[in-house]
Amino acid sequence: MISERMNATANGPANAPVLTASDWAGIETVLLDLDGTLLDLAFDNFFWRTRVPEAWARSRSLSPEQAQAELQPRFRAREGTLDWYCIDYWSRELELDIAALKLGDAHHIRWLPGAREFLGRVRALGKRLVLLTNAHPTTLEIKDAHTQVISHFDAGFSSHSFGAPKEQARFWVELAKVLHFDPARSLFVDDSLPVLRAARAAGIGLIYAVQRPDSSAPARLQVEFPAVDAVAELL
Repeated sequence: MISERMNATANGPANAPVLTASDWAGIETVLLDLDGTLLDLAFDNFFWRTRVPEAWARSRSLSPEQAQAELQPRFRAREGTLDWYCIDYWSRELELDIAALKLGDAHHIRWLPGAREFLGRVRALGKRLVLLTNAHPTTLEIKDAHTQVISHFDAGFSSHSFGAPKEQARFWVELAKVLHFDPARSLFVDDSLPVLRAARAAGIGLIYAVQRPDSSAPARLQVEFPAVDAVAELL
């Protein structure tokens, strides 16, 4: 049973193997994160760590170092909230057109290795595919225009439509109201530890972490949940 497998691994280190045919047979719904799970987080990391500070520095006649020093505390203060993911919020706060900046760099948006092929293989198994993302709807539109990622899914939800990010219990409560699925027979994959913990608290039966969400960075060791470097390893 999926629940038994999860109970055996949720409370301690796990060097998780790929899912077996038996595991997949017990899965009805596959819930997938977007950035850092399917799409390369290198884009987002570059955008927020480099591109936005550069634009902020130009708009305020600051050095890049001064811009970084001013912005990092403001970013950290909003982590784990819906504002952190909201480009409308940051456009107002920073007096920058965040959407326009993203469009300017959109050619750098990439799939993670094997992610698109993984979706095709899951579809061939007859599983329902559901996208769960904290990305702002405008950000999602920009990324979909360059990847056509949404076309691979049966349904998709941005946390902005629920008024709470995936890190918060409210997201999962609101999701359950609109998505009829059995949490115990669902697989969820994400790269964020707070999000994975929230999914576990919501009763999702099988949860995997992605350890290498950014292809330009080393893998991040994950010991609290079963983990893979990339979703392609799950099948």
